[in-house]
Amino acid sequence: MKALQNFGEYTLLIFRAIAIPERWSEFFKQTGKEIYKLGVDSVWIVIFISVFIGAVITMQISLNVNTPLVPQFTFGYVTREIILLEFSSTIMCLILAGKVGSNIASEIGTMRVTEQIDALDIMGINSANYLIMPKMVAFMVFIPVLSILSMFFGIIGGYLVGFISSDIITIANYELGLRYWFYPYTIVYSIIKSVVFAFIISSIAAYFGYNVKGGALQVGKASTNSVVMSSVMILTFDLILTQLLLT
Repeated sequence: MKALQNFGEYTLLIFRAIAIPERWSEFFKQTGKEIYKLGVDSVWIVIFISVFIGAVITMQISLNVNTPLVPQFTFGYVTREIILLEFSSTIMCLILAGKVGSNIASEIGTMRVTEQIDALDIMGINSANYLIMPKMVAFMVFIPVLSILSMFFGIIGGYLVGFISSDIITIANYELGLRYWFYPYTIVYSIIKSVVFAFIISSIAAYFGYNVKGGALQVGKASTNSVVMSSVMILTFDLILTQLLLT
């Protein structure tokens, strides 16, 4: 029953949050700030992780499937498929759930315990719409950029392995594997998943932050709970979206 109650509260909060903004100029102003805070500030961690994960994937595949029965270009093919289908959407969003989700939950939670949200409600402002919607829109708008950057730099990481050691994989074979049986729809699929995951992360984090009761200790607990719940829902919807979009 507790889970059902939480789901009902979450649904009602999101319906309040996605109402038409009372002042569009303020909404666009807040959205621009959130794009920079939630999206642009996450670019470097996405690039850094993507390069190393791409390199590790290529290296692990080449070292563990090093047999004359498997052509070397398949290492590049498998690396591409892993990065495009799963890493640049699902794994990247699991990482961002920790950074972005905890940021949203702690910020809104702090506003709740310091009674800033109560002040907005007293002034007749839809606090859910004012605080949550710009964050959700900003993150969902910018997540395709992060996803594409992750794809690009993940593949660059595979190139680095070829540059460092041609004994593992040559650049020519890696490039051949990247071009082999490439379907552009895989990029679209990855972006669609990342947008859905961005909504999950931002909305769940906002829910836990908005409903904090207590003090600073509860804000930290809400931040932790938002990351855990976001991760669980990302993995659940990863299975659902794969079934819907790829079969």
